[in-house]
Amino acid sequence: MKKILVAFLAFLALMFSCKGNKTEGTETLPTDSDSIQDTVAVDTMEQLISETPMPKAADELFDDFFFNFAANRKLQQKRIKFPLEVTRGGKTDTLSKAKWKTDHFFMRQGFYTLIFDNRRQMNVVKDTSINHVVVEKITFGIKTVKQYVFDRIGGLWTMQSINYRPLYQNRNASFLTFYEKFVTDSTFQAESINDPVQFSGPDPDDDFSQMEGLLTPETWPAFAPELPKETIYNIIYGEDSKPGNQKIFVLRGIANGLEMELTFKRQGDKWLLTKLSE
Repeated sequence: MKKILVAFLAFLALMFSCKGNKTEGTETLPTDSDSIQDTVAVDTMEQLISETPMPKAADELFDDFFFNFAANRKLQQKRIKFPLEVTRGGKTDTLSKAKWKTDHFFMRQGFYTLIFDNRRQMNVVKDTSINHVVVEKITFGIKTVKQYVFDRIGGLWTMQSINYRPLYQNRNASFLTFYEKFVTDSTFQAESINDPVQFSGPDPDDDFSQMEGLLTPETWPAFAPELPKETIYNIIYGEDSKPGNQKIFVLRGIANGLEMELTFKRQGDKWLLTKLSE
């Protein structure tokens, strides 16, 4: 996440320092030290979590539980219902505790992604009454969504099963198909930019201020953030709802607290990026 934002903010600083003067197209890349710092921060946090017993209060919110679950091998062993049911291609098998391999989910990449239909849905993340959550691992190369199903029973979150589903059967299938092409095809991305795109982000001249503006399809390539292309995650809090014509795609840092939101809206059979905020 930090690598994405460093490049993005560095370019913003360059654009505004030029004050409208034309410059040759250059790409600002993060240094290797940025990647190393992110990895060290995540590894350090993961070690601290794994060595510290999870407080009982962590079961109040799924996110608090899940970060402990993803980092702690012993906790995974305790909070998985074994034998674990694994459904693939319509057939269900079981996985024993002895064969389970610790899954760190998105912890090692330093950020995770979420897909919401609206802002009201985003608030459900902090709802302590939620007792059912599905964590989705979306792999574009094999067009598959791996769903980890969690229920809170007797006040304790537990993984109940794993389901493999083809991407086209996912509730977000239309958007996910669009997203894969959006992040891999620059021509298609340019065609999928609303005119204009609302932008809000940190002011490069004042660390404590935000700036707002409008981006056109012509200026978008200069501001476009780097987005994950191969694998993304999503978390569905509570019972699944009917998908809408808006998607808020969130990239959220794990160790640094940084966040970026891209809002897409569907017009007919076409998705368009309408807002970028950080």
